[in-house]
Amino acid sequence: MRAVILAAGRGIRLWPLTENRPKHMIPIAGKPIIQHIIQELRAEGIRKITIVINSFGEIIKKYFAEGRTLEVNIDYIHQRKIQGTADAVAQLKDQIADERFILFYGDIYLSPRALREIVAASSNMEFDAAIAAVDLPSQKNQYGVLKVEDGYVRRIEEKPECPLPTSLVNAGVYILDKRIFEGIKATRKSRRGEFELTDSITYLVKSGLKVKAIPLDPDDWVDIGRPWDLLDANEKALKDLEPEVNGYVDNKATLVGPVTIEPEAKILSGAMIEGPVYVGQRTVIGPNCYIRPYTSLGQNVRIGNGCEIKNSIIMDNTKIPHQSYVGDSIIGENCNLGAGTITGNLRLDGRTIQMNIKGTMINSGRRKLGAIVGDHVSTGVNVNLMPGVRIGSGTSIGPGITVYRDLPSNVMVKLEQEVTKIKRRH
Repeated sequence: MRAVILAAGRGIRLWPLTENRPKHMIPIAGKPIIQHIIQELRAEGIRKITIVINSFGEIIKKYFAEGRTLEVNIDYIHQRKIQGTADAVAQLKDQIADERFILFYGDIYLSPRALREIVAASSNMEFDAAIAAVDLPSQKNQYGVLKVEDGYVRRIEEKPECPLPTSLVNAGVYILDKRIFEGIKATRKSRRGEFELTDSITYLVKSGLKVKAIPLDPDDWVDIGRPWDLLDANEKALKDLEPEVNGYVDNKATLVGPVTIEPEAKILSGAMIEGPVYVGQRTVIGPNCYIRPYTSLGQNVRIGNGCEIKNSIIMDNTKIPHQSYVGDSIIGENCNLGAGTITGNLRLDGRTIQMNIKGTMINSGRRKLGAIVGDHVSTGVNVNLMPGVRIGSGTSIGPGITVYRDLPSNVMVKLEQEVTKIKRRH
């Protein structure tokens, strides 16, 4: 059995986290999104993996190479021009013989349980193809939807303007064989200007092939398209992680619940970690810190004295000095936050937080959402980042500033003081 992972998309909606990496390489629970899929495939005995990438995907290729460290065999196919999912699959035509293969979108998180169910279904020869489906009544307008009768797909609509009377959405996982290439050949560009794989599968359905819908539990799946989806995926991945403590923990530090601490990490006196939490290699958590549930700290992170980190992703080589608070936020690599930096994560009126995505304010559906910060960002002392703001990579923010709106990459923000000489009467 071969697995194919589509990883050619850039992930513009995840800016600024995708300025220096493809979205598939953003870490959750200490590993790139795509690595979770690869390792789960290996656990189910699937070692032949093909990853479809574009030029930005060289980062993926450099990171995983041929897959030997993960005990899999990875090869790569370049999709030179991004023209949709059907075009990406078309690049596989010369590699697929008579065997079935499992196709994954590379920007989803699947629990180990869900992946086991899909692999088990792939050996069922009672159907010709299959699509994994998730029941999402409140979010069906955001995804392609499936009309299913007696367990088989009858119709697929890709993000329909007039939704079908169904809440089953396409989960981005397929069981296919070489017949999909007939459907791709017959596929025309959609109204979005792309060749949609769902249109290719619709062709198979109309041709009389039996396309099975494989239901997945919504708790086992996250589609990662917007920044706050990363927090959802990180939470689920941490719940699925087996806790293991391999670093140094001071005898006056406290660990509560499932906590993973990698080798060479240090947890100093007075620190309290309340799991699920992941602490990467060589990371140091200073005295009297409080690391709250669903936090992932990358490699070589420094958390200073008296900091509080909650439900956040902190990437490699970032420093968060003393007396800072980071909540419901994502901080990129090689950042340096000044002492007393605060990420606000709750509006005064308690309303859900909106975020600017590609020029449109989108409701996150979250009452608590902090800042999304790119790589190589620095802040001075006592900087406040208001809920839902995004800070572009390479930007510096001077001391004492409150940031109310998104900041572009590679800018300096500072306050100017005016000094006026006054005359005093004696």
